[in-house]
Amino acid sequence: MMVIGLTGSIGMGKSTTARLFAEMGVPVFDADAAVADMYAPGGEAVEPVAALCPDALQGGGIDRTVLSAHLKAHPEDFPRLEAIVHPLVSARRAAFLENAQAEGAWCVLFDIPLLFETGMDARVDVIVVVSAAEDIQRARVLARDGMHAEKLDMILTRQTPDAHKRSRADFVIDTSKSVDDARLQVRRVMEALRERRQDTRP
Repeated sequence: MMVIGLTGSIGMGKSTTARLFAEMGVPVFDADAAVADMYAPGGEAVEPVAALCPDALQGGGIDRTVLSAHLKAHPEDFPRLEAIVHPLVSARRAAFLENAQAEGAWCVLFDIPLLFETGMDARVDVIVVVSAAEDIQRARVLARDGMHAEKLDMILTRQTPDAHKRSRADFVIDTSKSVDDARLQVRRVMEALRERRQDTRP
C-alpha cells in the first residue's frame, strides 16, 4: 500500500487539499484532528498535558489557547509536549493504517503539518507539499480569529521553510488560485500515482 505524506506550512491550504484527496476516495489520517480529539475531555493526552501545563485544563479537556500562551512564555516546554503528543499520534496513525489495509485501500494519505520536522518523511512513499505565495499565506492566517503577526511568526519559526519543503517534494500543489484549480492538480497527482503503481506491479 502506497503511503502519501501531505504537508505544508500554516495557511497554505493543506486541510482543503487533504479534503480533495478524500473526495477521490483516498483514506486520510489528519494529525491535527487526532491531536484535537486527544485534547478533548476523555482524550488520552489530557492528563499528561495537564501535568505539563495545569492552567490548560479547562472543562475536562485541554484549552489550546492557554497551552499556546504557556508555550510562548516557556518555549523550553515544546520538547516535553512533543514527547507526550507524538507517540500518541503515532499509535493512532498505526491503527488507521491497519484499518485501511484491512479494507483493501491501495493508498492512504497522512496529513502531517510537521512531516519533515518529526522525521515522518522517511516513513512515507510519496511527499506532496501544499504551497502558496507568501502574501497569500500571511493574509489567510492573519484573517483567523485570535491570530496576529507575532503569533504567526512564532509558528513559522517551528516549521521548515516553504522553499525547503518544495525542494523535497515529489509533487507540489499550488493553492494560490481556486479550489477547482487545486482539485485539478490533485487529480493529476492521483493519475501519476496510479501509473506508478501499475509500473511497479510484477
